[in-house]
Amino acid sequence: MAKKTFMVVGLGLFGEAIALELERLGMQVIGVDKCQERVDHVADYLTMAVCIDVCNDDQFRNLDLARVDGMVIAMAEDTDASVMATIIAKEEGVPYVYAKARDGLHMKILKRVGADEAEVPERASGIHLARKMANDNLRNFVELSTRFRLVETAPKEEWIGKSLKDLNLRKKYNINVIGYHRGEHWSIQIDPDKPLEKDMNLLVILDEEGGK
Repeated sequence: MAKKTFMVVGLGLFGEAIALELERLGMQVIGVDKCQERVDHVADYLTMAVCIDVCNDDQFRNLDLARVDGMVIAMAEDTDASVMATIIAKEEGVPYVYAKARDGLHMKILKRVGADEAEVPERASGIHLARKMANDNLRNFVELSTRFRLVETAPKEEWIGKSLKDLNLRKKYNINVIGYHRGEHWSIQIDPDKPLEKDMNLLVILDEEGGK
């Protein structure tokens, strides 16, 4: 299977971390930044590192963007450059573009001009941490959309010894239990008549709007 090729535009702390991790995972990574020092810093660790200003339309398009499987635009501090890079990437046929946003308005603009996904990473990380701290049962979660979350959670104390059928979690909490794990053992099949046990971590889909 051919390696996927990703381009990371903006090699600050955020972009550099993503680029190096993608390369570590076996991907081909092209790092792009207008700062030669940043490019030199990662050049020995990436498939390719290029110093250009993405606001230079011709230079950016000449990187043969059509061969890129995905692009991370990681320069939220430069609104014009991030918007320009997003527009050009989609015009050149990049199938997936993730753009880092500075704030909510910037995020909306990036999505409007074609970003497949745009977010303020610090905000997302902060929300993730706050939810984990506020819920002793919550082990981990993944935002599937603005409405649905995939959540790994320990059963509440009052759930232990009761079956899913008895608890009726879908109606009471707008969640669907799709599996569980105990230690290293995972299962996507759970008996609705079997009482829940304390050491069972549940895998559930949470519908944020299901009760509205």
